[in-house]
Amino acid sequence: MKRTLILSFFVFTYFHFSYGQVINIESMRKATDSAKWTGSASLDIGLIKNTSKVFRVSSKAFVQYNNKKQLWLFINDLNFQKIEGNSFVNKGTQHLRYNYTIAPKTKIEAFAQAQYDAISEIDFRGLLGLGPRFKLSTSDNYRVYLGTLVMYEYEKASEVVSERIQRDFRASTYLSFSLYPSENITIVSTSYFQPKLEAFADYRIANDTSLILKLFDNLAFKSSFSYNYDAKPVIESIPKTQYELTNGLLYTF
Repeated sequence: MKRTLILSFFVFTYFHFSYGQVINIESMRKATDSAKWTGSASLDIGLIKNTSKVFRVSSKAFVQYNNKKQLWLFINDLNFQKIEGNSFVNKGTQHLRYNYTIAPKTKIEAFAQAQYDAISEIDFRGLLGLGPRFKLSTSDNYRVYLGTLVMYEYEKASEVVSERIQRDFRASTYLSFSLYPSENITIVSTSYFQPKLEAFADYRIANDTSLILKLFDNLAFKSSFSYNYDAKPVIESIPKTQYELTNGLLYTF
């Protein structure tokens, strides 16, 4: 099956309960590791008027360079939603990742990430991570990867918690698999576990799973479900569990 870049240009079903705090890189990386330069940009704008007026903007830009020895990947992901003029969802993430191959099935991986999340009362969170990435499979019908990184986290809470700044080290372990049961079906799932090294009771769990059904040569249907759990959110009123379900049409090139 040809691993091509998938660009979402129209989302026709969207359901969420808040938003997660861990960005998933794997579905993009898996789909584009055969070309040197790839990229995408998507924009989703919605306006609903019934008993309330809802305005929503979601955009994502993605650029990757891969020459089989080195990989550079950048993602800019923004989500904004207002209900009757009040900010309801306001979240953004910028992510830069670098891979360097040191053995046929082993890479050194480094990343930097900056984000804000109004729902989770995060004014700014900065991450720096480094560690190995292992390929656990050899079949063309599926791929399995394991990453074991250590990351430094700087987090500044919003004004709801006065002068709350945390500087911590966390482990970031992920297991990712891609399945290709037929020429027209792709399944990608990635799970993350991120405990604080000095207090394992403070941890985050995330999973992102996508089902892609090819309709025509360059057109597919995609259904994605993201689940996030934060054992120690900024304040107790923030839900520990956050999830998102999206369905859409996908253009490939």
